[in-house]
Amino acid sequence: MTNPSRTKSARLAEKLQRIRLELGLSQNGLLGQLGFTDELFRSNVSQYELGRREPPLPVLLQYARAANVYVDVLIDDELDLPDKLPSPTKSEGIRRKSPARSKRR
Repeated sequence: MTNPSRTKSARLAEKLQRIRLELGLSQNGLLGQLGFTDELFRSNVSQYELGRREPPLPVLLQYARAANVYVDVLIDDELDLPDKLPSPTKSEGIRRKSPARSKRR
């Protein structure tokens, strides 16, 4: 019996990359900022940003703390990161506008 794969966030990779870039960090610099220089490699960050791997929960938590956003902002595809990172106040993200629905006739 196989385990069904879990649903993945479609936008997680782009959010993680944006956090790193907005903080002005290299991939190695990000590892230092997050406190994972002994546990992870630059290639791990690369895989997260390319969407090939998902970071473990403690790593997601540190990304959220570095950006000053709640973790659900990273995971929820319906939430955007705030315009300024790190956010000056703890951010709940910005709800994305849903696509306009065509009127039924």
